[in-house]
Amino acid sequence: MKANKLLLATRHPAAVPLPFEGELPSLSGATAWLNPPPLTAADLRGNVVLIDFWTYTCINWLRTLPYVRAWAEKYKDHGVVVIGVHTPEFSFEHDLENVRRAAKDMRVAYPIAIDNDYAVWDAFDNHYWPALYLVDAQGHIRYHHFGEGAYEQSEMMIQHVLAEAGIGGFAHELVSVDASGAEAAADWDRRGHGAEQGQRAHRVTLSRSRSASRHGTGSARNFCTISRVHRWTGAGRCSWQ
Repeated sequence: MKANKLLLATRHPAAVPLPFEGELPSLSGATAWLNPPPLTAADLRGNVVLIDFWTYTCINWLRTLPYVRAWAEKYKDHGVVVIGVHTPEFSFEHDLENVRRAAKDMRVAYPIAIDNDYAVWDAFDNHYWPALYLVDAQGHIRYHHFGEGAYEQSEMMIQHVLAEAGIGGFAHELVSVDASGAEAAADWDRRGHGAEQGQRAHRVTLSRSRSASRHGTGSARNFCTISRVHRWTGAGRCSWQ
């Protein structure tokens, strides 16, 4: 969506309707929760919900975290609930205490659904870390983004669904973050996106395979991609295939 349409959609949601991508799936498959008591789709009805699939060793997710933290803080008093769905890649990421420590160190204060059995991942038919799904106040998925980037667009979509719900009172200026260290954005122009950047791979033993996402990859970049071969794409994205 072009910038002028994004701005129009934010200020006048009826003028540029967003598609309906499905219903918010059940979160009951989470094996544990951190920060709040367990949340259900019914509990969340009436709120705008941002679902963020992550795993704490994914550098691509880590670079998105400053924005997700900022959105959670900015919109928490305006009907937005951010939920981080931690779906592990490696065996040590199944350990709840490891996730708890990582979340504390990374200042992830919003609710975290522990998805050790991939039940929530499967319910969303998700394939990527990181992956954002934006859910409106009626429980409909209205927007998704896979990978790093598109931060302005994603925040404008949050504002759009808030406007649809008649919720205002927040500053329309988009968040600005000052990320450093591992959270700092990658210089993709300098690194390049050529095929030679995407040849490094390591093999992962898996008992499951994934079909192509119903959402499609579109022009998504900068996310992790995993199949029976975990392939580093050079654009930094991970996916179950």
